[in-house]
Amino acid sequence: MKMIPASSRPHYLARFGILLVTAALVAGTVNCAPRSQNLEIRTWYDLDAVRGNLTGSYILMNDLDSTTAGYEELASARANEGESWEPIGAGSYSPFTGSLDGQGYEIHDVFINRLGVGGGAGLFGWVYEGGIIKDIGVVNFTVAGYVPVGVLVGWNGGSVVDCYCTLGNVTGDSDVGGVVGYSERFVVNSYYNYDQVLINGRHVITAGALFDEGFEEWLANDRFLDINEKLSQKNGYYVVNNVTDFKELLAFGQDDTLRFRLMNDLDLAGEPNFYIPYLAGEFDGNGHRISNLSFSFSFVSRVGLFGQLASDGTVHDIAAESTNITARGHVGGLVGWNEGGVTDSCSTGRVTGDEYVGGLAGVNDGAVSNSYSTDNVTGEGSVGGLVGLNYLGIVSSSYSSGSVVGGYVVGGLVGANAGDVRDCYSTGSVTGEDFIGGLAGTNGNGKTVTNCYSTGSVTCAGHDCLEVGGLITGPGIVRNSFWDTQTSGQATSDGGTGKTTAKMKDIAMFLEASWNIIAVASPGVRNPSCIWNMVDGETYPFLSWES
Repeated sequence: MKMIPASSRPHYLARFGILLVTAALVAGTVNCAPRSQNLEIRTWYDLDAVRGNLTGSYILMNDLDSTTAGYEELASARANEGESWEPIGAGSYSPFTGSLDGQGYEIHDVFINRLGVGGGAGLFGWVYEGGIIKDIGVVNFTVAGYVPVGVLVGWNGGSVVDCYCTLGNVTGDSDVGGVVGYSERFVVNSYYNYDQVLINGRHVITAGALFDEGFEEWLANDRFLDINEKLSQKNGYYVVNNVTDFKELLAFGQDDTLRFRLMNDLDLAGEPNFYIPYLAGEFDGNGHRISNLSFSFSFVSRVGLFGQLASDGTVHDIAAESTNITARGHVGGLVGWNEGGVTDSCSTGRVTGDEYVGGLAGVNDGAVSNSYSTDNVTGEGSVGGLVGLNYLGIVSSSYSSGSVVGGYVVGGLVGANAGDVRDCYSTGSVTGEDFIGGLAGTNGNGKTVTNCYSTGSVTCAGHDCLEVGGLITGPGIVRNSFWDTQTSGQATSDGGTGKTTAKMKDIAMFLEASWNIIAVASPGVRNPSCIWNMVDGETYPFLSWES
């Protein structure tokens, strides 16, 4: 695994800080002037003029293609000295916050060449909250950029509705997609043709992918697919009986009103690189497992059994077993980026990525509870056995037991905690270079860890490790939490209390710390009246829901 040199790590830490305040910074730069109404776009010159008023309301009056005025100067392969089309609203300091209504028209033959240039590459580089792109198609395109890169939008913080992309090529370093590159807001009923769009020279599933047959049916049917023609319904849930049914979530995962229920175990061994990139509704695993998910594209972010779980989305009672995932960032065995709720679920296998890598979830911006991971996790920054980055989220009554290996901000349970962790534990070994903890690599200022413990070994793999803690590093608040000084090999921590193995198996210590815990006769016995159970003098505490 490639480690980041010590000289470059401060850039990562600065980025982590920026992540927490990006919305505030961008909000302060947006032009809030009233939008103009019904500004008509008929030529490439008109579309280019949008960048002069990024808050305006625009309507496309006809198709734009290689025969439309302004093409050679603005959108051809030769335009702008070979850089071709300049993305509208490129960069967080000048995002597009207006609206573009395509009225069903298409934009053809556009070239975008922004290799090595940040700020978002696509027809629109950066669309911020309030910005709307709707009812437009992009056909026969060539888009090349650095990060993020999408056909229609590079970085989407607004809304993309009823749009499509087909017949083209997209190239980028990371956060590369067939419709949008990186999306933190709404993508609704918007798709690209998986079989006719190449991403870095390959057919790759990202948010909005539809296989050719489904895409053409959707397009021919006025951009609509009837779920009742694809899946049967029972007790208010659309039932998923087999892998073919599960693949229908590519088309219907964007609808937050839909609920799905798994009726059988599924094996994805015959479907390499398949996952569901976006889920807005509910998926009830119904106690079943989905096994052998494999994915290996190092330029794709937000990857797991479910790549992104929307804020109203939920996944529960599901096991993602024997996963083997390699992706760029925001990578988890079950969910890449969780904004909703994950409960009563687990992941097993192997997860590998760059930044924000977790056994269960790469990033948690929602809630994770009553869940666990045994995944072996490998990454570079914000790497955790259960969650890579807990970003303003809650992790409760959960545990991890797999090994964790990373460069910086590496923890047995959570890599970086910028939220709340309570009633959790980790037992896996942790190896890293900077900011390493048995439970959490870093605990942010004002963030909390309560009633938790860790027992895994904590090892500095470098020669100049900045921070190493038996339980945790960082200035955050730690309450009633412990680590095993003998098994961890660490005598100090920025928070928590170190205890010997014997004391860690003494229920009196946890009762004195006001844990919700009760003794049981054997590890196979559970008493659900308390959060924690343990066999006094024999075991560490375990969660009463564990089976």
